[in-house]
Amino acid sequence: MIIDIHGHYTTEPPAVHAFRDKQLAAIADPARKPATTDLGIPDEALVKSVQPQLDFQKQRGSDLTLFSPRASGMAHHVGTEAIGQQWARVSNDLIHRVCTLLPDNFAAVGQLPQFPGAPIESCIPELERIVGLGFVGVNLNPDPSGGYWKSPPLTDRYWYPIYERMCALEVPAMIHVTSSCNPAVHFTGAHYINGDTTAFMQLLQGDLFRDFPTLKFVIPHGGGAVPFHWGRYRGLAQDMKKPLLGEHLMKNVFFDTCVYHLPGIELMAKVIPVDNILFASELLGAVKGIDPETGHHFDDTRRYVDQVKSLSDTDRYKIFEGNARRVYPRLDAFLTRRGKPGKAPK
Repeated sequence: MIIDIHGHYTTEPPAVHAFRDKQLAAIADPARKPATTDLGIPDEALVKSVQPQLDFQKQRGSDLTLFSPRASGMAHHVGTEAIGQQWARVSNDLIHRVCTLLPDNFAAVGQLPQFPGAPIESCIPELERIVGLGFVGVNLNPDPSGGYWKSPPLTDRYWYPIYERMCALEVPAMIHVTSSCNPAVHFTGAHYINGDTTAFMQLLQGDLFRDFPTLKFVIPHGGGAVPFHWGRYRGLAQDMKKPLLGEHLMKNVFFDTCVYHLPGIELMAKVIPVDNILFASELLGAVKGIDPETGHHFDDTRRYVDQVKSLSDTDRYKIFEGNARRVYPRLDAFLTRRGKPGKAPK
């Protein structure tokens, strides 16, 4: 089975954008506030909206995508805390509907209603609600300010209440920033990669997993700059008198394969332990074009994993399926209930 752990709803029906426009317009003019959160989108329109994802699944040979709201659309820095709460609920309800309609293709990952300066406890009710709906994970934004990094580091006790509930519910988080309102920082080309790299460094500097030994984070986009500078981070950990990275972080931190060229995936496979790599393509995400050097889509990442000669069949099973089941226990339970158990560990 091929499980893609990183997919976003980037093909939403127009009614979703119309609702969001009204939400934000109401900041200046309350009379323009949406009259209802019922977007009036029939099931048929939802299924049609994800046809591009379904087509790519068939063409590229993947089976199931972990599906979450558009990352740039989370926009935690926009509006008010109340607007963010409503937007998260509406976005998550759409994800739930898509995943309920197409359970063989999608499993749900949720958006948290974070807001700059707001207590993280305000996200717990939505976390608990979506887990009750069958969601298997969440996206956690380390920078709700949108490129200005005003929140405490991920190791700060500010975050502990949400970690406690995540651990109790067995829900991992993908550490994923949203759009950037800093004009000096492009969102997909800089802010996303900065966010991934910064999150790893924050975790390296602290001792978070001493307090939360079962907490699990996925750092997307191949871990940002981390694999390429693995020696730097090993050296920094040593200088800071931290344990070796394998002991300090790698029981709890995982990277996905949203890296859009073969040399990048080969480097990841050489540097990062195979138990810490999860297959993903960001379907549909930041780069949608065709690579003129290969004739294939940049984000067709299965092609890259398939070409890494150093990987054994066991390694490939871990990357494509086994690691996802281990990191996302609710996903494993969901698949098992549907008659798709994983392989027993050897």
